[in-house]
Amino acid sequence: MAGAEKKIDSVSIKEVIIAHGHENISAKHPTTIEITKEDHVTPRGDCIIAVKASKALADLSEEFKSIARSSKAIIKMRIIANGVEEEVVGRGDPQLTFKSDKCMVIRRSSFVCDRTLMIKANKAAKDLDRQLIKKLKDPKTRVIIILEAMVPRDNS
Repeated sequence: MAGAEKKIDSVSIKEVIIAHGHENISAKHPTTIEITKEDHVTPRGDCIIAVKASKALADLSEEFKSIARSSKAIIKMRIIANGVEEEVVGRGDPQLTFKSDKCMVIRRSSFVCDRTLMIKANKAAKDLDRQLIKKLKDPKTRVIIILEAMVPRDNS
């Protein structure tokens, strides 16, 4: 058909997680970011950016998991803490299991395990804005994490 344009939009779903800061958050890990339901983090947990999370991977909706398991999925995570906001973008993968009932891990690499939320992320903990990390070091800080999984939909 002459002059016909291919319209592409996307199917997406969002999840909102509420978590908290902790005095031991350093966010210095070079390859991962972690959010945990645990109420503490030791100084060695340099990938953890929030504790007391309201959800872990196993708690996410089946719709979110289904979209995120697409090889074409893009996953975005917005982290909001006391007016400071940052976005991390990565990819989904058919091998994601979403089995962890304790945490979720964002990875720069393509490694997948039961704790993996997304792979090939554009940022790790060490890449996050230090103003955000300063807020996350305060146990009184309420952290809002918005996850969005999306896949392009081909409407030719």
